[in-house]
Amino acid sequence: MTSLTNSRIESIDLLKGFVMVLMALDHTRDYFYHSAAFFDISNPAHATLPVYLTRIITHVCAPTFSFLAGVSAFMSGRHRTKANLSVILIKRGLWLIFMELTIIAFAWYLNVEFTNIDLAVIWVLGVSMIALAGLIHLPLNVIFMISILLIAGHNLLDSVHLNTMWWGILHEVYSTKILGGNVTLTIVYPIIPWIAVMSLGYYFGQFYQSSFKTEYRQKLFNLIGLGSIFLFIVIRWANVYGDPVPWIHLRTTGRTFMSFFNVNKYPPSLCYLLFTLTFTFLFLANSEKWKGKLVDFFCVFGRVPFFYYILHLYTIRILGMVLAQLTGYGWKSAIQHDFEIDLKGFGFSLPVVYLIWIAVIVALYPVCKKFDRYKQSHRQQWWLSYL
Repeated sequence: MTSLTNSRIESIDLLKGFVMVLMALDHTRDYFYHSAAFFDISNPAHATLPVYLTRIITHVCAPTFSFLAGVSAFMSGRHRTKANLSVILIKRGLWLIFMELTIIAFAWYLNVEFTNIDLAVIWVLGVSMIALAGLIHLPLNVIFMISILLIAGHNLLDSVHLNTMWWGILHEVYSTKILGGNVTLTIVYPIIPWIAVMSLGYYFGQFYQSSFKTEYRQKLFNLIGLGSIFLFIVIRWANVYGDPVPWIHLRTTGRTFMSFFNVNKYPPSLCYLLFTLTFTFLFLANSEKWKGKLVDFFCVFGRVPFFYYILHLYTIRILGMVLAQLTGYGWKSAIQHDFEIDLKGFGFSLPVVYLIWIAVIVALYPVCKKFDRYKQSHRQQWWLSYL
C-alpha cells in the first residue's frame, strides 16, 4: 500500500495551476481580441480554427476546478469531523459568494455603482460548497449516485423555460433588473449541475487515501477518462440528447467537426461535462510522477488559486486601460467593457493576444510565488485559507 505522498498532492496542485493559467487565456481574449464582442467566436459557421480552439480548450477550466475543489474537500475532511467540515464549507461558500458580488464584480466592470453583477464561476463554486456541506453526511455511494443523476439527467430540463430568477439560478442563464431597476443581475452559472461536479470530486477524493494503491488509482482514472470520451462521442453522435444545441453538417468537414465539439457551457450540458472531465481524469491519472521546473511553475498558481484569480482579473483590466490609452481610444473607454459602444475597433490579432497572456502570467508568477511562500510559513494565520 502507498500513502498520500507529496507527489499526489503536487499532481492536484499541478492540474489546478494549469487550468488557472489556461483560464487567463480566455479572459485575455475577452478583453484584447479585436473581434471579441462582435460575433460568437466558437460559432462553427464562421469562426476561424485558431480562435475556435482558443475558446474550446479553455472549456476544461471550470469543470476541472470545481471537481478538484471536491477532491480537496474530501482530503481536508480526513482529519476532521463531518460537522466541522460542513462549517468550513459553508463559511468558504458564503465568502466566495460575497467576493463574487463585490471585489470580483468590480473587477469585471470597474463600476463603483455596481450596476452590473454577474453570478459566475466564483458564485457557483460558493453555492456548490454550501450544498456539499450537506451532501457529505450521506454515504459516499449515495453522493456518487446523486452526482451522476444530476450530471446525466439535467438536460431533461432544457425545454423548461419559466422566465424567473429562481429558475435561472437553478438551470437557465437569466438576466433581470433588481433593486428598483438600477442593477442588472445576470445568472451566468446556474447551479445545476455544477453542484454535482463538485460532489463528484468529493466522491473521487477517497481514491487518494492510503488504502488505495497508486497503480489502481491511475488505472481507474485512465479507464474513466477513456470511457468518458467514448460516451461523449456516442451521445453527441446520436444528436438526440445531452446538449441543447445539436451539431449540424456544415459546408466543410472541418466546420462540421467544429459543430460537433461546440458543446453548451451555460449551463454545462452532459456532453460538455463528458468532454471536459475526460481531460481532468486523464491528466490526474498520468501526471503523478511528473517533475521539473515547469511542474513547479504551474504548482505555484495551483497553491494560491483564489489569490491569483483576483490578481489576474485586475491585471488584465488595468492593462486593457493602458493599451486603450496607447492606441488612441482613451483609458476611460475601457472601463465599462462595452466594446460595441466605447471600444469598437479596439483589439489585437490572436498572436498578440497570446503574447499579452504570456506577459500577464510571467508578471504574476513572482507575486504568486511570494504569496505562496508566505502562506507556507504562516499556516497558523486562519485568514490565509480564504485566499
